[in-house]
Amino acid sequence: MTKETFVKLLRNAVNDYDKIISTSNGDWVVKGFLDVYKNIYTISSDTKVVSKIIELSIFPKIVEFANKNNLEIELTKEQNFYPDITFKDSEGNLFAVDLKSSYRKNATHINGMTLGAFTGYFRDRKSLKNITYPYEDYKAHIVLGVIYDTVPNVDERKVYTMEQLGEIVSVIKNFSFFVQEKWKIAIDRPGSGNTKNIGSVSSIEDLINGRGIFSDLGEDVFNDYWQYYLTADMAKKAELPKPYYKNISEYKRFKHIE
Repeated sequence: MTKETFVKLLRNAVNDYDKIISTSNGDWVVKGFLDVYKNIYTISSDTKVVSKIIELSIFPKIVEFANKNNLEIELTKEQNFYPDITFKDSEGNLFAVDLKSSYRKNATHINGMTLGAFTGYFRDRKSLKNITYPYEDYKAHIVLGVIYDTVPNVDERKVYTMEQLGEIVSVIKNFSFFVQEKWKIAIDRPGSGNTKNIGSVSSIEDLINGRGIFSDLGEDVFNDYWQYYLTADMAKKAELPKPYYKNISEYKRFKHIE
């Protein structure tokens, strides 16, 4: 199976995922956590909590997708391993899929996503540290993304009974799913703070259509850019006066690319 075929199949599969996790008016079907005394605790809108629950909610559909297309599934061994899911076809081709989610800041942009490390296994592509298979063994590195709206002013401290289930306000709503190769939606700077993670475009239209800064330059340029990208701290540790480049314009000058 080619990576183009895999992406197309997965993209078609996620078209109805929003119907699985939302009601007819777009509200999240998950309302809270239930204890043995039948108390329901409102879910936090914390992005880590939300993303994990979404991941668990859509997993049966991911298994269904794999079975339908004769694919094996291998889940990440540890929480900080890459990728979230490894798919293997009948010929042994591997496809890395990371599940990512973010909320809309407004009608056109999300808060942001990170697309994985640009150090470690990304640079040493034969390494098995924090990765299921060596990075170079994967035919494609793919993001299965979820975009949603947050609901303001939800009291996360309130506890409900089963009889009050209908009164619970969903903390998120209005889901959109997309599938893109990682390099097509990457930007030329880290995604957050001092972490060594690749950032993504924030435009919803660009995410859905795969129009990041490298989309016209190609995957080889994306790989080269991020394999040699240095933060200020990394440059200092390497005893360099400064990083080789900080953005795509400086990279082009450094590489003598028109």
